[in-house]
Amino acid sequence: MGFAQLVIGPAGSGKSTYCSSLYNHCETVGRSIHIVNLDPAAENFDYPVAVDIRELISLEDVMEEFGLGPNGGLMYCMEHLEDNMDDWLTEELDNYMEDDYLVFDCPGQIELFSHVPVLKNFVEHLRRKNFTVCVVYLLDSQFMTDVTKFISGCMASLSAMVQLELPHVNILSKMDLVRNKRDIEKYLNPEPQSLLAELNQHMAPQFGKLNKSLIELVDDYSMVNFMPLDLRKESSIKYILSQIDNCIQYGEDADVKVKDFDQDDD
Repeated sequence: MGFAQLVIGPAGSGKSTYCSSLYNHCETVGRSIHIVNLDPAAENFDYPVAVDIRELISLEDVMEEFGLGPNGGLMYCMEHLEDNMDDWLTEELDNYMEDDYLVFDCPGQIELFSHVPVLKNFVEHLRRKNFTVCVVYLLDSQFMTDVTKFISGCMASLSAMVQLELPHVNILSKMDLVRNKRDIEKYLNPEPQSLLAELNQHMAPQFGKLNKSLIELVDDYSMVNFMPLDLRKESSIKYILSQIDNCIQYGEDADVKVKDFDQDDD
């Protein structure tokens, strides 16, 4: 059995930076992980790329050959990946042994994890290859300036959860760039009634019933729980990784390490 993280989120939410920091942390603690680039438009990487979709297809080539724009070209690339899962992807995955840990750095187009089935079929392929997968959904903490944007972020995350049907870990990224962290803390584990009252203040009265339904939906799916990620703190990365490992049960069947002591030792 292999293990995998599917790192998704809106464009600019810090997915590649998260993958780079995660790789550096694991290298420091002597843990092996492999980063897979699934973004055909990516150019520069701060981590060693184990598998690169650009070896199969690149956005630049697609745009030049078919005259497509960035979004249309990226969708074409991802559909091409879907058509080549049994060939190219299977061949790449066969290079990794049992218990290997892969982290998939995904593109930021929201339609890929909201209503287009490409990533869903990708996940099903990983499952057939005996991988246990967890979704890591990143949302820029600087986006959380008011309750309406918080609810919008929750809805996008919930859409991905329904579409992919996987264990889900929600992360507020770029906490190191937030000037006033008190404005963010109230959204980490907020009270539903407080959210509703604040939302009603921002919206017209005719949206009262809609606001109530949205808050109930978010509360019922436990989507109000986001974990902050501050890349300046090693403890923050360590905590996030432990939560993800718990979701996919990584290391639960590992042998317990026991240190032998001499009788004369205290």
